[in-house]
Amino acid sequence: MPFFIEVILPLALPKPFTYSVTQAEYAFLKPGMRVAVPFGRNKIYTGLVIALHENPPQLYEAREIHQILDDDPLVTAIQLSHWQWVANYYMCSIGEVYRSAMPSGFLLESETIITQHKDFNSETGDLTDDEYLVYEALQKQSALKVQEVAAILNKKTILPVINRLITKNAVMLQEEMSEKYKPKSIRYIRLPEEFMREEQLSELIEVLSRAQKQREAVMQYFQLQASEKKPVTAKKLNDAGINSTIIKSLVDKGIFEEYYIDEDRVKFEGNDDAGFGLSPKQKEAFDEIKTSFEQKDVTLLHGITSSGKTEIYIKLIEEYINSGQQVLYLLPEIALTTQLVVRLTAYFGNQVAVFHSKYSNNERVEVWNQVLSASEKAKVVIGARSALFLPYQHLGLIIIDEEHEPTFKQQDPAPRYHARDAAIVLANAHKAKVLLGSATPAIETYYNASGGKYGYVELKERYGNVMPPEILLIDLKDKYKRKQMTGHFSDMMIEAITETLANGKQVILFQNRRGYSPWVECLTCGHVPQCPQCDVSLTYYKYKNQLRCHYCGHHIAKPTHCHQCQSPDLDTKGFGTEQIELELKTLFPDKHSWRMDQDTTRGKHGYEKIIDSFKNREIDILVGTQMLAKGLHFDNVALVGILNADNMLYQPDFRAFERAYQMMVQVAGRAGRKDQRGKVLIQTYNPLHNIIRQVTDNDYEGMYKEQLYERHNFKYPPFFRLVRVTLRHKDYEKVKDAAIWLFNVLSQQLGVTVLGPEEPGINRIRNEYIRTIMIKIPQGAALGGTKKAIERILASFDAVPQYRAVRVTLNADPY
Repeated sequence: MPFFIEVILPLALPKPFTYSVTQAEYAFLKPGMRVAVPFGRNKIYTGLVIALHENPPQLYEAREIHQILDDDPLVTAIQLSHWQWVANYYMCSIGEVYRSAMPSGFLLESETIITQHKDFNSETGDLTDDEYLVYEALQKQSALKVQEVAAILNKKTILPVINRLITKNAVMLQEEMSEKYKPKSIRYIRLPEEFMREEQLSELIEVLSRAQKQREAVMQYFQLQASEKKPVTAKKLNDAGINSTIIKSLVDKGIFEEYYIDEDRVKFEGNDDAGFGLSPKQKEAFDEIKTSFEQKDVTLLHGITSSGKTEIYIKLIEEYINSGQQVLYLLPEIALTTQLVVRLTAYFGNQVAVFHSKYSNNERVEVWNQVLSASEKAKVVIGARSALFLPYQHLGLIIIDEEHEPTFKQQDPAPRYHARDAAIVLANAHKAKVLLGSATPAIETYYNASGGKYGYVELKERYGNVMPPEILLIDLKDKYKRKQMTGHFSDMMIEAITETLANGKQVILFQNRRGYSPWVECLTCGHVPQCPQCDVSLTYYKYKNQLRCHYCGHHIAKPTHCHQCQSPDLDTKGFGTEQIELELKTLFPDKHSWRMDQDTTRGKHGYEKIIDSFKNREIDILVGTQMLAKGLHFDNVALVGILNADNMLYQPDFRAFERAYQMMVQVAGRAGRKDQRGKVLIQTYNPLHNIIRQVTDNDYEGMYKEQLYERHNFKYPPFFRLVRVTLRHKDYEKVKDAAIWLFNVLSQQLGVTVLGPEEPGINRIRNEYIRTIMIKIPQGAALGGTKKAIERILASFDAVPQYRAVRVTLNADPY
């Protein structure tokens, strides 16, 4: 009697494949285990067993598996059903979900490239004969493919050998880049308390009257402290001409004290419950959330910026951990995890695990195993959206912080899922609760909360009763007319920055464009250099002196003459973070300014380095893109400047106004978080715009009602579900014909609104022309049925020979 298993492969295949196994293998295997299987002519993939049965496939001869890779299932039954839901709802194959969910260390295939780990010592590491042969081969050449390892060992079952080598840290996979980062300690100098009284001080100066240089050092210390109003670093004294030996001898005499500040400044005093208490308002919200969870599975915590939502989360997490359950804490941006990990590990110690894409392969595999075995180490998992796919055993609570953030939606590659929505489904499968936290909830979430589908808890005052920041508008049109602008800064903005810095406080400036300027234009003929492969102008980067495309990475040196008419009169238009940073260096040459955008945070620890320096007050002014708008917490920021609010408002997207409101309120919320009221300056050409007014008045309700009315009129979420179909091909005519054919069939057969085919704003990327079709499915219509019909129509589209080469992608809830 033959035995068979159903296997998912990490490829975009519409259905699982059947492989044959022996009776012994059949008795050993369970769903959720991995097997190495042959697929195609001579490739080996790591497949996942989802079912065992005894029915041979009808259409093909079942091949045998190569080997079994696990002793116990790596993937749980709940995970498998959740992946299936993600595949169905977001209209992709389960293979794509599997590929994106598993750390690549679990997905070895015949093309994977293995390299030697340079820290490994073969004399101390104990390797078996097979492992040593592979290690030796890597001494002679820098990299091997899995297939080449098979040839060296002359046997088929090689994946376990490679896995063991990876675990022993002898080899690593090509995709990894490891980077070591240690937070640096900074050395500060202070005078002991007793010298601060006047009589002691005059005595001290008297004692030092013979030691001229030491006296100068003490005077210099006072001067620095008076002018900067912040702790004095040893480096500042060195810069002021006091050398290290003098400082050392003063420390030895007990006149100066030295102390070090490390990066994790956000510590809860002690690691016991006395660490911090909730304010009366927070306690009230905390109790309301617990009451709400008794009736509702999902609750929205609508707390203004700096109202202390994180403290409430921590108390909640504590309750769930104590009852033996796991907690998942989802964040929109990797930058945020760095700050939060410090706060949570201070409180929960070693029970916190972190999972996101900047972690190396080994680290991710480790977290996966900890969660699977429900070990002490992974009681709380903090991560970006991919942490959703871990093998939870006893999930009790999911916290989704800043739930309105667009980064929770994965755009490419498939599965194009929305982490917030997928998390609610996952919680449902685990019978767990979900807490959504935000100062500016997404319109759909607020709609669900006001309709009674979700619970709703409000937190209206800032922690410690700090006033919300004061928001002032600056009319750019008027300032340019009156010639009161220096570069991109109005006189008011410069005044406010100067005053803030003089008080020893820090400044954050927001400009949602990276690079120096978005385009370069010829003043003679108006030509703008374009990317040859995409339909966009090239962004100018001054420090590299080149023009770059943000879509495909194409770059050229900055031209000296116009490519069209050879005129040397070229000018840059618009401005990005790089230009602002350079302007700040001329306006405030003695202050330290820095920028935080995609270009400066490339490495694994890029974010941490910048956030630490800012927290340690080494940076006075931080310029950044929307990364800055996400729940970061800095005590010392007194001023936030938004340099041009208008380029957020006019985007061709039905969410543009909602997003602009959220972004401005969030950026504004970084100001004045500790003792005194912060200030926010917004430069705009359009101070009377509704959204800008609503930001100034902090009027979320007004924005919500206005946007909801528009959405209802124009058939957008939450009243309609959207599915976007995107067609791509190198041939303009072919993609045009294909889009018209598909549009006609969809409109005839679906019975819902179909719009298109539309040329998007950027209609060519990487040499492929793009057309989009938008399908709007009303609330009452059968969503699942409509999606099945769309997939059926796409199958018939694929069957048309001339359209087979056109690439079609589906995106459910695309925004």
